[in-house]
Amino acid sequence: MWQAEVRVDLDAIRDNVARLRAGTSAELMAVVKGDGYGHGMVPSARAALDAGADWLGVCTLDEALTLRRAGITAPVLAWLLDPGLALHEGVAAGVDLAAASRPQLDEMIGASRRADRPARLHLKIDTGLSRGGATVADWPALLDAAAKAQADGLVEVVGVWSHFVYADSPGHPTTDRQLAVFHEGLAMVERSGLRPRYRHLANSAATLTRPDTHFDLVRPGIAVYGLSPIAGEQFGLRPAMTARARVMLTKRVPAGTGISYGHIYTTGDEANLAVVPLGYADGVPRHASNVGPVQLGGRRRTISGRVCMDQFVLDCGSDPVAAGDVATLFGSGVDGEPTADDWADAVGTINYEIVTRFGGVRVPRVYDGELAP
Repeated sequence: MWQAEVRVDLDAIRDNVARLRAGTSAELMAVVKGDGYGHGMVPSARAALDAGADWLGVCTLDEALTLRRAGITAPVLAWLLDPGLALHEGVAAGVDLAAASRPQLDEMIGASRRADRPARLHLKIDTGLSRGGATVADWPALLDAAAKAQADGLVEVVGVWSHFVYADSPGHPTTDRQLAVFHEGLAMVERSGLRPRYRHLANSAATLTRPDTHFDLVRPGIAVYGLSPIAGEQFGLRPAMTARARVMLTKRVPAGTGISYGHIYTTGDEANLAVVPLGYADGVPRHASNVGPVQLGGRRRTISGRVCMDQFVLDCGSDPVAAGDVATLFGSGVDGEPTADDWADAVGTINYEIVTRFGGVRVPRVYDGELAP
């Protein structure tokens, strides 16, 4: 008997990747960072590759090496790399690395020497996000240094890339401005003498809506897991995650009963209460207090009072409820249950955050589908 669980439908991930793959002539990198957006990095990666993904994308070196230790040999790009990391381990494992500055390039040259093989690099230009990436002003110097390192046999410049600001808002003028800057950066690459195989810019939203940004490789993330990056559009994607728990305790309370910490909710009438053993230690946002939607007994209800570390309460009114009944926080929505989008709307965030929150260790992840471990 289970108490709480996160179910992940690997067939949905496969279907989503196949749909994305069919929509582009570019190669496809399935982004599995953040433990596969809470879905489990290694099972999600295997499902994506089985459906035709060519690459995997992660943030950290540890994530990339975890994929390699799991026996995954597909191309992997890691792009969030602090100074002083053991980058030679990534180079030795055939992990592609991202560089956006001369100091980062120097670290990768050092890693190449230590691993005794060229580091495979993707040089990143900042086209407007003002986060990672070399500025347009610094870009020529980075290209010149990378070209020299490649001529010396220390690195192989495999790719050039950037990242969008507003691709989730189709038609936003910033997207076109960034695309223009990217083209400018590519022209500089051409003049430097470098000939990288991959130019990549498109995230999930651009993969779905902007074929002019696909270049040689697209990098969908949230869409792999069946969630849309664009509000109000689903694109035929199938959400892969369901979060649910069994009611732990029920009780009948009189009208005017305060519920949970701070009594920010009070029953209006005599009511049946259901205590659900999931809380913010498990991924339920504390700011879902009094707003989080939950399906129980065939009806949508709302969390009553504060979300606690380990539990929350539902006011079920006069409806019958029993210990052991299943409360579904979110799923695909096919059976009327809330979705991750419903939760995001309720708590003022994005669907990415909702599913990634449930990637912790306390609530077991259970896998469904042909590739279920």
